Amino acid sequence: MTEPKFAPSILSADFARLAEAALAVERAGADWIHVDVMDGHFVPNLTFGPKMVADLHRATRLPLDVHLMIERPEDWVDRYAEAGAAYLTIHVEASQDVPGTLAAIRARGVRSGLTLNPETPVEAVLPHLGALDLALVMSVHPGFGGQKLIESALGKVKAIRESLDRRHLSAELEVDGGIKPDNAARVVAAGATVLVAGSAIFEDPDGPVAALRKFKAAIRS
Repeated sequence: MTEPKFAPSILSADFARLAEAALAVERAGADWIHVDVMDGHFVPNLTFGPKMVADLHRATRLPLDVHLMIERPEDWVDRYAEAGAAYLTIHVEASQDVPGTLAAIRARGVRSGLTLNPETPVEAVLPHLGALDLALVMSVHPGFGGQKLIESALGKVKAIRESLDRRHLSAELEVDGGIKPDNAARVVAAGATVLVAGSAIFEDPDGPVAALRKFKAAIRS
């Protein structure tokens, strides 16, 4: 089984020590850092703004995978691009102009991403795959970390993987929500190339290095 990239979700880190958390997962061998931006409207939580992303960008060499869980994401592309986002993912449910927003992201030299909530049919994202560098499947309801993976999300992962392969598209396929060592292999087998994990990495009593080692061992086995 091909080993995926790992994108620890900084949402589960100690907010008073975000720079330390970023360095810890960088040293542990993470590939990206996943940054959940929430506005308290599109999802029932508030988290990071552009300044926090800019500060993290200065604190780590890892690419920042910025997930905009906000209304009207098209209004924020420039600010998050300037802050240092490597990937900028919008929700198909939130944007008033999905093609235009994806084009604006790429025009700023940032890789474009699109995601959907668990209750949204996968058909909502399939027409946009050709404009994507990253397709993200939410396997929990967005807003809070520590939730259990919604099994039906794996069907969406498989559908997107089949469409990407059939069309010979190279976009990354990311899954976010409830990812643990005991289900990571199934998520990768469904077609994911990037795994987002928060509590399973930052709350592991043995630390991030051991946590990532557990994930990789589970996938290899």
